[in-house]
Amino acid sequence: MFRWKVRLDVIMHKCDHHNCPYRINALKQLNPAEHNLRQSKSSQFKLNYIYREYLFEAKDLTVSSPLKPTVDIRKIYNSPNVLGLILSFLVSFAMSARKTAYIMRVVFNINVSHQTVLNYAEAAAFHCHQFNMKFKGPIDNESSGDETYIKIAGKTNFVFLFTSAKKHTITSYHVADNRETLPATIAMSEAIRTATPDQKLTLITDANPSYTAGAMFLNEKRDKNHQITLKQVIGLQNLDDISAEFRSFKQIIERLNRTFKFHVRASAGFKAANGAVALTTLIVTHYNFLRPHMTLNYKVPIELPELQAVSTIQGRWAKILSMAA
Repeated sequence: MFRWKVRLDVIMHKCDHHNCPYRINALKQLNPAEHNLRQSKSSQFKLNYIYREYLFEAKDLTVSSPLKPTVDIRKIYNSPNVLGLILSFLVSFAMSARKTAYIMRVVFNINVSHQTVLNYAEAAAFHCHQFNMKFKGPIDNESSGDETYIKIAGKTNFVFLFTSAKKHTITSYHVADNRETLPATIAMSEAIRTATPDQKLTLITDANPSYTAGAMFLNEKRDKNHQITLKQVIGLQNLDDISAEFRSFKQIIERLNRTFKFHVRASAGFKAANGAVALTTLIVTHYNFLRPHMTLNYKVPIELPELQAVSTIQGRWAKILSMAA
């Protein structure tokens, strides 16, 4: 074997022996059409044995979380209802911090600056992250995932999202400065965290090789009878059976990406990573616990009795924070 590719967090070693049993068996699995395609596009077929040397361990699989804030939301000057209103406009209605402060001032006669809005949001996100993790609940057998880009300090960063196919719950979110194997594995690991031991899990992603490497890493740690199945939907057209079968799952995550983009657009980028993590956390809280879904008969993905008794969205935000804090 020789060192084939060196990436940020994994080294790939490849067997170049043409009579390798693994390669011979892989060739036998190709159908006539694939044999013909291989003549012109051989790079599409990974026939040789590949060994991945991971440069991280299971203990490194920690999702991004908001930093502990300097502001204690239990001791702020404004009431929980005011804090709920701020989060309603900033997160649920996707307004900028400046516009939120303006509305609070001219509509409700509450004088807060846009920096106060941002400080409140980061403080709330710290507690909401723990709330999201605690109340995520069970997941479906099929989950789809993808990464979308955001700007932090003028540089491209990535938000990994996974959603449960039927419940439409965001089961994983992770902010990273790259889309290599480690952040992909972190997102996949969190997506399956609340699965039952006997669940047959299928993750649907695009053709990013980081997901392939991530699935292999996770399966090394799992029982052989409960391996994760990874299905990758390639391109925009169904040119293979897997893409045709699982295209609808990929469309679910693409729709989620558009929803996420709608909620972060008003921020026009972030000055620091913690701001991006905080807003992402709050968007997930809104999406899972406060936002009705048409496909769920206008119910929220995760229904909590404590929230159903509250009629206003600002009241529900306040209730979530009281439960979390």
